[in-house]
Amino acid sequence: MYFFNKIVSRFSSKSDMNKYLILGIGNIGPEYQNTRHNIGFDTLDKLATELKVSFDAVKLAFRAEAKYKGKKLILIKPNNYVNNSGKSLSYWMKKEKVDANNILVVCDDLNLYFGNIKIKSKGNSGGHNGLKDIEEYLGNSNYSRIRIGISNNKNVSMTDYVLGKWTEEEQSRIPLLTNKSIEIIFSFLQTGLERTMNFYNKKNFIDENL
Repeated sequence: MYFFNKIVSRFSSKSDMNKYLILGIGNIGPEYQNTRHNIGFDTLDKLATELKVSFDAVKLAFRAEAKYKGKKLILIKPNNYVNNSGKSLSYWMKKEKVDANNILVVCDDLNLYFGNIKIKSKGNSGGHNGLKDIEEYLGNSNYSRIRIGISNNKNVSMTDYVLGKWTEEEQSRIPLLTNKSIEIIFSFLQTGLERTMNFYNKKNFIDENL
């Protein structure tokens, strides 16, 4: 995997700076629908609907392509489960020749309370196996990510919790979180990372709408 950085640098001069790769982390299969670990998939599904595009099954992923404000968006949902998210990201990053600064990963975060959404430019995996795998393939943790908080119950094992279904109350608020996540994605595309972090990172979106 350490060869990947050399490959990225080889492509960097050819990268289209108006092209972005947005990857949502999740598990494939009906048994994982409406689980906490799949909020990244849910957000990309909603984003695709908003942009009026649909996903096609391709190598290592489900892929959709859209345009937004003069930018080309490649939406990716890996088809090889959370723990192997990096394989899909690295493949499509190279194939589409996307600059590392134009990657945005959307995932759940057990270290944030439900209702919190943070966008960051870098950071450790926080125990998230999908982010760990991405870091291994990239060789670093310097990529933008939207972390959607899922935590409000520490009384069950981490695996059971993240793979568990949303409660009825939580499920009723998922549209709010996916909509806000899409708002953050659009801000990232239009105004850049720094302004987006400054505007959104101090908010709890559930509390705001109570």
